[in-house]
Amino acid sequence: MEIALPVGVLLLLLAVGCPVAFCLVISGSIGLFLVGGVTLVNGILLTAPSSALSSYEFLTIPMFLLMAEFMIVSGVSNSLFECIARWTGRVPGGLGISTALTGAAFGAISGSSTAAAATLSTTSIPAMVKEGYEPSFASGIVSISGTLAMLIPPSVAIIFYGLLSGTSVAALLVAGIIPGLLVTLVVILTIWLLLFLKPSLARKSQSYSWAEKFRSLRVAGPFIGLFMLVTGLIYLGIATPVEASALGALGAFFFTMMNGTLNWSAFKTALLNTVITSAMIGLIVICAHIFGYFVTITQITQSLVDFVVSHNLHPYMVIFFFAVLYLILGCFLDQLSILILTIPIALPVVLQLGFDPIWFGIVVILLAEVGMVTPPVGLNVFIVAKKVGRPVEEVFSGVWPHVCAHLLLITALILMPQIILWLPNTMGQ
Repeated sequence: MEIALPVGVLLLLLAVGCPVAFCLVISGSIGLFLVGGVTLVNGILLTAPSSALSSYEFLTIPMFLLMAEFMIVSGVSNSLFECIARWTGRVPGGLGISTALTGAAFGAISGSSTAAAATLSTTSIPAMVKEGYEPSFASGIVSISGTLAMLIPPSVAIIFYGLLSGTSVAALLVAGIIPGLLVTLVVILTIWLLLFLKPSLARKSQSYSWAEKFRSLRVAGPFIGLFMLVTGLIYLGIATPVEASALGALGAFFFTMMNGTLNWSAFKTALLNTVITSAMIGLIVICAHIFGYFVTITQITQSLVDFVVSHNLHPYMVIFFFAVLYLILGCFLDQLSILILTIPIALPVVLQLGFDPIWFGIVVILLAEVGMVTPPVGLNVFIVAKKVGRPVEEVFSGVWPHVCAHLLLITALILMPQIILWLPNTMGQ
């Protein structure tokens, strides 16, 4: 009863569409009341906010969000897309490849999957359709390319996982680099495979002169500088994630000022959006903390660990189960909600089986990426469909080949964890 009723309330509230933060605090409070009465509930409700937000590394979230807001104001994504498109003009599927590379580059200065998808929709889809790309093909490329922001640092999802799991945020951010590059490569290879099977999906892109190509590189300097300022300093051990995020926000501010796109109205909007999103994430963290107390006191996690150990389940069988679970949850919930609901329970089991928490975190983020483009709640797909005025079904049909390719890559990364762990193991050397 002490476990069944709170879990049932949680599932019911989620089913009726209640915000995840409220689902967690209501069900967690009910569970705590059943365990220890009003005294326990009051004590935890009074102390949870301060303890949940006391982590120094939580400051990385508003700083990276502010950096992303400034970069969106700067319009750098348009310049990046035009720059890359000039260098891939003669390559089959050049504009599609440009979109994938721009998604990766924008992710390196944004960290928000939905922002990346929205920005790419208005930039690259009209260009691809104008060049003769089938709308579903172009929309699918944009939808999957937007998810790269979840993996390539600075990623809000990765930072959130670090806060929930107690794992080094710096190591997690660095660990996302190689998988992010591999995902970008897989998207490009999928584009080439689809064009090989059906050349009519896209015409050959426009070619450009060498002078035009080199002139377009002017945007690359500030972008590379900002990326090195953030991820490079973290990897070299010169700055902590908090320090690097603050420097990144300051660098983005100066870049936007020098670009001439920052005015008082845009500055206020960037600050307001950062405060609103940070407050929302902070509320989710507090409510997750309260539910976490309920999970700890009732020893739900320990019971699950004991079950796995006592039944001698093969470690990769458990990992496969978790992978399927994350794919199913991704069809209905956003990535932050999935992390909140599962990490406190799943991570202890994974650690008991001898797996690395950094590797597991990156795999979970990859699985959440797939959830961003799978029905019925593929958030990136709905954003792309709304931005370009295309039917949702058309965008889903264009993204399915990329989902299959993603699943093959995730399988390889599960079987070969050293691919993920190599770079963070060399940090500061």
